[in-house]
Amino acid sequence: ICQGELGDCWFLAAIACLTLNKKLLCRVIPHDQSFIQNYAGIFHFQFWRYGDWVDVIIDDCLPTYNNQLVFTKSSQRNEFWSALLEKAYAKLHGSYEALKGGNTTEAMEDFTGGVTEFYEIKDAPKDIYKIMKHAIDRGSLMASSIDTIMPMQYETRMSCGLVKGHAYSVTAVEETTFKGEKIRLVRLRNPWGQVEWNGPWSDKSEEWNFINETEKIRLQHKIVEDGEFWISFEDFMRHFTKLEICNLTPDTLEADKLQTWTVSVNEGRWVRGCSAGGCRNYPDTFWTNPQYRLKLLEEDDDPEDEEVICSFLVALMQKNRRKERKLGANLYTIGFAIYEVPMHGTKHHLQKDFFLYNASKARSKTYINMREISERFRLPPSEYVVIPSTYEPHQEGEFILRVFSEKRNLSDEEEKQFRNIFRQIAGDVSMQLIPVSATKKHLLTYMICFHLGSFISDKDLKTEGFELESCRSMIALMDTDGSGKINFDEFRHLWDKIKSWQKIFKHYDTDHSGTINSYEMRNAVNDAGFRLNNQLYDIITMRYADKNMNIDFDSFICCFVRLDAMFRAFHAFDKDGDGIIKLNVLEWLQLTMYA
Repeated sequence: ICQGELGDCWFLAAIACLTLNKKLLCRVIPHDQSFIQNYAGIFHFQFWRYGDWVDVIIDDCLPTYNNQLVFTKSSQRNEFWSALLEKAYAKLHGSYEALKGGNTTEAMEDFTGGVTEFYEIKDAPKDIYKIMKHAIDRGSLMASSIDTIMPMQYETRMSCGLVKGHAYSVTAVEETTFKGEKIRLVRLRNPWGQVEWNGPWSDKSEEWNFINETEKIRLQHKIVEDGEFWISFEDFMRHFTKLEICNLTPDTLEADKLQTWTVSVNEGRWVRGCSAGGCRNYPDTFWTNPQYRLKLLEEDDDPEDEEVICSFLVALMQKNRRKERKLGANLYTIGFAIYEVPMHGTKHHLQKDFFLYNASKARSKTYINMREISERFRLPPSEYVVIPSTYEPHQEGEFILRVFSEKRNLSDEEEKQFRNIFRQIAGDVSMQLIPVSATKKHLLTYMICFHLGSFISDKDLKTEGFELESCRSMIALMDTDGSGKINFDEFRHLWDKIKSWQKIFKHYDTDHSGTINSYEMRNAVNDAGFRLNNQLYDIITMRYADKNMNIDFDSFICCFVRLDAMFRAFHAFDKDGDGIIKLNVLEWLQLTMYA
């Protein structure tokens, strides 16, 4: 693979890693297409996109100048898959120009749906060998490189056979016995397919003379110039400077023998004036950021652990910033903090005072302006809350928060429950869309009403579900793209909102009557993150309270769904984020349709 005129070497490095895993390669580049059989001038590729795999279709017209390909090309003039893959990736992001500059890990994640960890080897944790071993056991992709600050030293071979300014794939991490002592080994592969390490444990080194044939077979030792070689872990740490691990999620590929991570996914957004509170340096607004509960239920299986510990990895990714670069969008500086929830603490949105008097149990090492920031943690089983945020307050954008754990956590159980309900309504999650055509509208409304109703059914709420008309309103309000359909993400958004609002309602329904007082509604609205004036609170009371000035759960949810929809509609029109919009009559009618 040869780089062209576009500054996307980060993308090409990811392609090189992809070619080492045949199953992953076939996932990204389906092998049921060629220039001969059933050739139609088009090709399709698959990329992971913020929680879903999307299919990108392109024609096979490639940019040329003087009869030469302008961008990525193969050294073989009759090979075009890399150029076509680059075109599909450019289409995904809106243009070739959008691919200028980036990190290898960004493309690796888009090829796998995984999440990447960075390690500066000189600052690596003490258990880095264990981390590498676990990564191999789970089928994670790993790469390591030797940095150099001298541009003229890039791709230059050292006397030991290693190459500076060059990336290697890590293909195995093993232990063996050498002269009665355990030796830790790392197997690396040079993407060139040649030029290997010539020190201890290299293909022809004398250390192999003390290893029996059975062990050599287990370690797949062979004397051949193929770019793959063993090196001791100590020499690896001495010579290499960076390590990148792309942990695969369960939906990347099916591998019977690999122990993969479990993953829970939450999508959200920072909304100016509502949920864009900035980092901990801004205590007056930090508490308004989105909050995600996480219960770590099972400790690790590692027998060397002296205490009960749960290992997990948190990854925060901001969405669509590369695609919107042409509109002036730059990457925000992002990070997150993790707090332990008190044993008998509140179940609703944590307030300002909690963060003033409680320190975080863990947090990202820094806030950084990259698409994704991720970090590994080890905490005892308990309930925690994860707070994703931008560094500065009032910055609006979408994000996806993923938690990868070695063991089950509560989010996994909820995801399974959610998908089961979606299947019962849609038939299959893979359908992506639930039709709400006129002929099926009443039936679908009833089904969603029934399933969501059974989900929120609670003797304390004095309800068995939502009224049919209420559920019909929810469907109409959640149909944000006007397609007449509720897609998987819209249904998930409605699900998550109802769960959080249900907790708020139960908090204020102190007498378990199934209603809350209209005066309590003000605090409930505030807890949900909506900031209203007195006049709006009066309107809510007049519209949703009964003659006794009480609001039941059905009316409560209807009110919150409408508020949420109105805020989303306003921010869609507020292009410059100044809190002021100008509408023509059609836009005004479109906005009022949410009310």
